[in-house]
Amino acid sequence: MPAHAGRARVTKSVDVADSKSAAARRASSSLAAGTRFTARCAPAPVLDVGVGMDTMSDTRAAASEAAGNTWLAADTARQAYRDYDKPEADRVREFYRQNHRHQTYDFVLGKKAQWLRFERQRMTPWAALDYLNTLVDESDPDTALPQINHLLQTAEAIRADGHPDWFVLTGFVHDLGKVLCLFGEPQWAVVGDTFPVGCRHSERIVCAEFFAANPDHDHPVYGTEHGVYEPGCGLANVHLSWGHDEYLYHMLKDRLPEPALYMIRYHSFYAWHREGQYGHLTDATDRANLPWVQKFNPYDLYSKQPEPPVLAELKPYYEDLLAKYLPAELAL
Repeated sequence: MPAHAGRARVTKSVDVADSKSAAARRASSSLAAGTRFTARCAPAPVLDVGVGMDTMSDTRAAASEAAGNTWLAADTARQAYRDYDKPEADRVREFYRQNHRHQTYDFVLGKKAQWLRFERQRMTPWAALDYLNTLVDESDPDTALPQINHLLQTAEAIRADGHPDWFVLTGFVHDLGKVLCLFGEPQWAVVGDTFPVGCRHSERIVCAEFFAANPDHDHPVYGTEHGVYEPGCGLANVHLSWGHDEYLYHMLKDRLPEPALYMIRYHSFYAWHREGQYGHLTDATDRANLPWVQKFNPYDLYSKQPEPPVLAELKPYYEDLLAKYLPAELAL
């Protein structure tokens, strides 16, 4: 399990009774009491990888990266990624208009109470992946391919650089939480960049101008730098906007090494791992794992190419990888 999993949630007391829904109040009470939401599956052994990669894997990866990774966009092409001003990104901006308006502190607490009990359905990992073959991420300006293709591209780029198999698996499943859309959740509540709720919105968050319509934006507590949190409380104690990252983290938190769990939980938290924001809320564990999230990001972002890998050719390898780390069925 991640070292931070059992840390107590550290928040300032704040009166929000006038705005909390019943579901949000129940979620807040459970979290404050230390209730853990867990997936309904037996834990598997977790690798202890420490903070750094083992020397042999690190050497292989460095050699491969030096030789160039054909799955990744060339350095000269990378400036074109995450361009939210190009005309074809209008759908993306509309997505963030909805996302930034509706993702409030109370909304997030309510969604955690709704989804983190994992009592809705059981599904094999491959069945969940098959569903992603029908899903195109409305928040992504860089690809119009179904999500299964993006997962394969990410994983194959990681594998080409010689990283350990748990790292490859992380690339292959990091967006698996988007299966939430299967249950009718709107995409603005599933995908997109994540950000802390319950404290001030950073201006470095993508499309930050849309936060003006968020009820929390000018709240006397939620609109302040620290909001409901204490400085240095750690990201494990900070509520991020609700989506697939947090959902999948809780589903797999007993099955993967801590660096993998950080990649899954925070890969969409661009304001932190790319823009350097919210450092005042992080702790030593967050800072130790930040390089892992940053190492993962180029594989997630720059592997989005028009020509995806052929799933049929790669499926046996990924079937074995899923069987090694995940249960035969996932509780959703």
